[in-house]
Amino acid sequence: MAIIHYITQVNLDFGAISTLRAECERIGIGKPLIVTDAGVRAAGVLDRALAALGDHPYAVFDQTPSNPTESGVRAAVALLKKEGCDGLIGVGGGSSLDLAKGACIAATHEGPLKTYATIEGGSPKISDRVLPLIAVPTTAGTGSEVARGAIVIVDDGRKLGFHSWFLVPKIAICDPELTLGLPPMLTAATGMDAIAHCMETFMAPAVNPPADGIGLDGLARGWGHIERATANGQDREARWNMMSASMQGAMAFQKGLGCVHSLSHSLGGVNPRLHHGTLNALFLPAVVRFNAAAESIQKEQRLQRMAHAMGLGGCDAQGDAIAEAIRAMNARLGLPTGLAALGVTADLFERVIDGAMADHCHKTNPRIATREEYRAMLDASL
Repeated sequence: MAIIHYITQVNLDFGAISTLRAECERIGIGKPLIVTDAGVRAAGVLDRALAALGDHPYAVFDQTPSNPTESGVRAAVALLKKEGCDGLIGVGGGSSLDLAKGACIAATHEGPLKTYATIEGGSPKISDRVLPLIAVPTTAGTGSEVARGAIVIVDDGRKLGFHSWFLVPKIAICDPELTLGLPPMLTAATGMDAIAHCMETFMAPAVNPPADGIGLDGLARGWGHIERATANGQDREARWNMMSASMQGAMAFQKGLGCVHSLSHSLGGVNPRLHHGTLNALFLPAVVRFNAAAESIQKEQRLQRMAHAMGLGGCDAQGDAIAEAIRAMNARLGLPTGLAALGVTADLFERVIDGAMADHCHKTNPRIATREEYRAMLDASL
């Protein structure tokens, strides 16, 4: 088993879930609240975690919505306090892990959750009083298990980011075996989410060579194995590499993300039923083309280096080859061909642009987009 220390400890291998009880004891969690969703429970994945805990005390909150909400956070915290829990275990996709992070804040910090949102200046208000968290991802996509951030829809309807090094899980238990039963379309959507993370963090202008290396290697793993994992969910090598790609993309998050996530966060807030990874996949081609003109992209030959990792050979300076490769990959995976296929219409664009301009990822893109440029990216993705 690989034991990795970079931002936090990662136990990565088939069967890693067996370490769950020992890690609770090592961290000092006497009674965790397990945050998950009904689908994870129905699929039998939660049972794997409970079996690993043995007779270690626990309580379960399994009502995480498809996009985590502040009301969901409140419900989890109410159960946590009722059961006398002193830590959390997130078991599931990004929604469960992010809701668990929201509960880590809300259980020990006063006031509405938006008080601690990044764009509200709330990051410094998140203190070391947050409860300890163990993250057990059951999809290979968001990378929230090693990230310092969480995305939650707050009571006023905005989809906001919360960021603090205190939110990084104490340990990530990445067991690819938990993803073997993931349906093809969810495998594809979450896998493209991981690929988008690797690409956007690599394009972000912040200087961080180790994060660049991790993100670029994650891109190669994700791009090289996503079709295999989607076509054959029992392909253990493909599942291992997709789990690693997901984790690596989030390890590079500290560089920042960009317009892909500004748009997907905003549109996801306007219509919470839309899947975040699918939106990232659809926005990625237009954003790659937009970013091609950025000075940092050209100086560091970032498009060429991504193309090499994707096995595309040479790459033009406009990013057309990468953008078209992503569109073709989306089609081969069976993902929607554009936003219109999801029921998104142009009359929503002004609201989406408002949210994108205010999003915490807006200013970490290699080019700062104007309203008109966001509108052009939306048109190109429709």
